[in-house]
Amino acid sequence: MTRVIILLGAPGAGKGTQAVRLSQALGLPHVSTGDLFRENISQGTELGGRAKAYLESGQLVPDDLTVDMLFDRTSRPDCADGYMLDGFPRTVPQAEALGERLGDGAPLTVLNIEVPDDIIVERSAGRLLCRECGNIQHKSFSPPAQEGVCDACSGELYQRKDDQPEVVQERLGVYHAQTEPLVGHYGDQGVCLSVDGNRAPDEVFAGCLASLEVEA
Repeated sequence: MTRVIILLGAPGAGKGTQAVRLSQALGLPHVSTGDLFRENISQGTELGGRAKAYLESGQLVPDDLTVDMLFDRTSRPDCADGYMLDGFPRTVPQAEALGERLGDGAPLTVLNIEVPDDIIVERSAGRLLCRECGNIQHKSFSPPAQEGVCDACSGELYQRKDDQPEVVQERLGVYHAQTEPLVGHYGDQGVCLSVDGNRAPDEVFAGCLASLEVEA
């Protein structure tokens, strides 16, 4: 049966970093809804055309369309044994829509990476992203060997405007209001596992594997 792992955590908690490592360790595709939007729109698919119409009019893409895109992706052969979701669901209604499509009895595990807000704001000040491959580095925690150059692909590293402290605070507010209720939602189902994210990335990774009962 297909195994589904959902990563939860506030923006800046390190989900992206852990998603890449867990995907490799578990042999499960990392499925990001943001990537799905870009892929479908760039390829001109029917689903992408519908999503583009909403986005261009300044509207949110409806949950049912997002779920359609998600299950179109997960119907591919590489997801036969399972997949990992990062960025979806973001709200309880989305979680309910996902649950309806998965059906009863689907092996679902939710990893909630917990990091205090003040630590997330501090982390954001040094966060660096690669324009080419999306690799994430940090001025203090994982500094590039050459300033401004990605260790993974030698692309240009930059800092997003979204990582400015005042913007991060706003994003955290949205997270607490809209997404954090998922912790209780999945907790009530007995499938939510908490991982201390206020540690070095290697330690967080080990904690995720331990929660999933997988050996490093």
